[in-house]
Amino acid sequence: MDKNQATEQLKELREKLEKYGYHYYVLDTPIVPDEEYDRLLQELLKIEELFPDLVTEDSPSVRIGGAILPHFTKVSHKIPMMSLGNSFNEQDLRDFDRRVRQFAGDTPVSYVCELKIDGLAVSLTYEAGKLVRGATRGDGTTGEDITSNLKTVPAVPLRLNNEVDLEVRGEAYMPKRSFESLNKAKKEAEEEPFANPRNAAAGSLRQLDPKIAAKRNLSLFVYSIGELKGRDIDSHYEGLSFLNETGFKVNKETKRCESIDEVIAYTEKWVEGRHELDYEIDGIVIKVDSLKLQKEMGFTAKSPRWATAFKFPAEEVITKLLDIELNVGRTGVVTPTAILEPVSVAGTTVKRASLHNEDLIREKDVKLGDSVVVKKAGDIIPEVVNVLVDLRTGEEQDFHMPTHCPECESELVRLEGEVALRCINPECPAQIREGLIHFVSRTAMNIDGLGEKVITQLFSHQLVHNVADLYDLKKDELLNLERMGEKSVDNLLQSIENSKTNSLERVLFGLGIRFIGSKAARTLAMHFESMDHIQQASKEELIAVDEIGEKMADSIVSYFEKPEVLELIDQLKQAGLNMSYTGPKPVTVSDAEESNSVLAGKTVVLTGKLEQLTRDEAKEKLELLGSKVTGSVSKKTDLVIAGTDAGSKRAKAEDLGIEIWDEERLIQEFNQG
Repeated sequence: MDKNQATEQLKELREKLEKYGYHYYVLDTPIVPDEEYDRLLQELLKIEELFPDLVTEDSPSVRIGGAILPHFTKVSHKIPMMSLGNSFNEQDLRDFDRRVRQFAGDTPVSYVCELKIDGLAVSLTYEAGKLVRGATRGDGTTGEDITSNLKTVPAVPLRLNNEVDLEVRGEAYMPKRSFESLNKAKKEAEEEPFANPRNAAAGSLRQLDPKIAAKRNLSLFVYSIGELKGRDIDSHYEGLSFLNETGFKVNKETKRCESIDEVIAYTEKWVEGRHELDYEIDGIVIKVDSLKLQKEMGFTAKSPRWATAFKFPAEEVITKLLDIELNVGRTGVVTPTAILEPVSVAGTTVKRASLHNEDLIREKDVKLGDSVVVKKAGDIIPEVVNVLVDLRTGEEQDFHMPTHCPECESELVRLEGEVALRCINPECPAQIREGLIHFVSRTAMNIDGLGEKVITQLFSHQLVHNVADLYDLKKDELLNLERMGEKSVDNLLQSIENSKTNSLERVLFGLGIRFIGSKAARTLAMHFESMDHIQQASKEELIAVDEIGEKMADSIVSYFEKPEVLELIDQLKQAGLNMSYTGPKPVTVSDAEESNSVLAGKTVVLTGKLEQLTRDEAKEKLELLGSKVTGSVSKKTDLVIAGTDAGSKRAKAEDLGIEIWDEERLIQEFNQG
């Protein structure tokens, strides 16, 4: 291919990718399978690699992230990005409406109601239709230039549908399913999880390495025009319609209301309806629609008079902090957990809540005996929000993190760049016990009958010290343990024996190598195919594997350099464990086109309780047949697998006319595939 051919080919590829990406990420109406988009993108990347001088600033290739930045530069906003005043109830909204009507006089007033996305406010600047800068809100007057990171967000247009000079404001956010996946990966890698999707989005967009932001599956809704040249717009709603036509993603739930009663009805709808969304919202924004009236009303020192943010009632409760319990994880991290007087939060009884680390305890000035506010972060993980200092009686006691491990008395250390205290004694009983529990868990070796209680019992009776000892357990030893009858012992030993045939990725994940979660373990197993090949792989060979980064590669190399690890692997081999990858190969784009399975290339949602498969097992099998498994039902969904007690997701699928299967139908297809 010569340069002229490459230029034409790149032009055609970019036009197709822009069109397909716009339909997928902005209009929510994909017109080609994901595999086709990925194939075209790979083709574009190959040509750009051969002809680097043909790479443009608005090429779809920038979505995968560029060079690491040395720092973020400051950006001044020509028009300040002001915060909004708050309304907390119906009376506050009616007071807002009364003030607006006093300004308006006899002029009719209408409002625009928008969902208040819980993310990071950003500004996007376009010149002649091309993105030239993206910035954070900062303090409203000065933000940070995060253009490189925002370019990786698929919903951010790199080039608009017309050559307009425009500055637009929006909210970058992390969808719930992306947040859940990210925190699951962090938990598997023994890293500190994000507290909520807002923090995750902000943290992702403030990474100096754009490739990290590119992997976080962020999105963006625009909500207003900051500055527009060459076009007159009379109302806020008209402005949103213009932005939608220009190529931006505008929230489809936005509504124009002719009265404050309509506004109040809208807020009431979303107090409950917000839980059905695939992104977090923390309120409703209400704006005067007329831009002329907005200008007449103007601003206070802090916020516009023509807008207010209705805040949802907080699902927070007050309880007493009785104690702080310390837990040592399998990598030695010491985690403090608040022990609470039982209290109901968002429909469930909460007795424990996360305190994350020592820095957070100091920051919030937490004392034993304090009255604390507790909420569920993302309606899932209980956490201590703050301390009610005014309720202190003087009997509260300061809490100090220990200097030595609560399990083995070894001195605790704080590694460079980490906030957590860590026990680095490899013989720490807690780490060994937690490592055993991890090894037998469902996502690792999946040994039935070896739950946390049984492992603790085996460990306390000194029957197991490392994972290889599990394969040397004797029937008479187990029969001597409490609550161990002959039938349960036989079943347990058979389950241990069955686990020897597991595919390599389960063994690899079960070993608990730092930063290597279940997905990375499967990627490595599929690529190298044997434990020996993984052990012998160099850092460079590991990094060459898709989705294996430098930190992961360093961890793998370091792990297999330890003599005790080599001895353990040898013991497992002697015990008869399979050390090769025996799972099916994933379906490639070309395979999917030729596959007999109707699941190939489909976007699938799992909902409800499955009886014969776990959710992870079903997801893995679907992906191996070429399906894309997502967490929420939308117009892009091809198929919903509904188990028992399937609720809102099934109902939404029925409303959208999406095909629904039960578990039996799914298993039939697995057997055929």
